[in-house]
Amino acid sequence: MIKSEKIIRYIVYWLKKYIQKSQSNGFIIGISGGIDSSVTSFLVAMTKFPTIILEMPILEKKENYLSIKHAKFLKKKFENVHYLKKDLSTLFTSFCHIINDNDVENKKKYFLSLALANIKSRIRMLTLYYYANVKNYLVVGTGNKVEDFGVGFFTKYGDGGVDLNPIADLNKSEIRILARKLNIIDEIQKAEPTDGLWEDHRSDEDQLGATYEELEWAMEMIEKKNYTFSEKENKILKQYQILHEKNRHKMISIPKCKIPDIIKKLDKI
Repeated sequence: MIKSEKIIRYIVYWLKKYIQKSQSNGFIIGISGGIDSSVTSFLVAMTKFPTIILEMPILEKKENYLSIKHAKFLKKKFENVHYLKKDLSTLFTSFCHIINDNDVENKKKYFLSLALANIKSRIRMLTLYYYANVKNYLVVGTGNKVEDFGVGFFTKYGDGGVDLNPIADLNKSEIRILARKLNIIDEIQKAEPTDGLWEDHRSDEDQLGATYEELEWAMEMIEKKNYTFSEKENKILKQYQILHEKNRHKMISIPKCKIPDIIKKLDKI
């Protein structure tokens, strides 16, 4: 069991130290009604620095009541929290029209659907950075350890495009412990994790092919030698490896072509 109080204090201290060093005026964070963004936004609010929590619906058929409840919850507890809601549906549909991909509803076209799901995430990133630039704020990420460094379950230059991430060293199970300690709304704690990018509301587990708890276990056990795994455990490990390799490009530095000095020198002769 993690020592939640110490972790909370340390993250808040780290955030304060970072923002003071960066000479920024405050923080901005996108909220989704999920447990990761709810915990992260609470921790950021605890710094007492100005904090914008931004909800960005795109073609939502109904209001995200969990985001609204969390926003009210935070605003009631913290005077430094400011809530904004910006509907980005028009921006997204305009993009679809410009590139002539009108068949957005055709779920059989997997790669088209995936590309458009990622566009939603990237439009949200653009919006966060607009306000961050105008106000000299830092964009705060909400990815957990398994997502960011295990299976790469985020959009490159979308929700992965942030200035800092205070929960990146915590697994989902640890974040759930912090959520209980912070008294995050019970419905958020019990909600099925989803990235909110798909119209069929598929869960993270549907996309990943395993639960977060299973992937956490695999991330820890992947380097184990001389250990006999059951058939189910081997299946989980294989799924983790597939996801890790597929998304490895998101988790490493951008590859650079390093030109040998001898070639550069020859070019100058």
